[in-house]
Amino acid sequence: MEPTAHSRKTVLPGVGARYDLNTDAGHHLSVVAHQDGRRILAFHDPEDDDACKDAAPLEPNEATALAQLLVPDPVAHIHQHLELDLVTEHIEVTNRSPYSGRTLGDTQVRSRTGASIVAVLRRTAAEPSPTPDFRFAAGDVLVVVGTREGVDAVAELIAGG
Repeated sequence: MEPTAHSRKTVLPGVGARYDLNTDAGHHLSVVAHQDGRRILAFHDPEDDDACKDAAPLEPNEATALAQLLVPDPVAHIHQHLELDLVTEHIEVTNRSPYSGRTLGDTQVRSRTGASIVAVLRRTAAEPSPTPDFRFAAGDVLVVVGTREGVDAVAELIAGG
């Protein structure tokens, strides 16, 4: 169900703007955004828009901190639950590698190690997100992301160990 909160903006010439929000619960609050970056958060009497119950002036850094609290990071919960220590490493394909001249699909890196080859650097070009039919050449540098153990396993696999 969509929220039914009502908001509006009022331009305050020479000052900035006032943003008002009437919540579903019947509360009325506003933010006065000054041109110099200051913000004032105010709570009003729902029956009288001009009657301010309380106000809190916010410095620019405080307003930014409050905004970050009100609009949470959409992926923060992933970081909290996974707690994986991922590393990124560059691994060179040498002439002695059993995969020089073979395709990414031949390595089966992801299923064998749990790590991913996210790009291949070749001379002055990069191949982001290489497909399974991407053919490695000696001198390619693989950009590998995974756990420490997974990345080490890719290095060993590419080296031929």
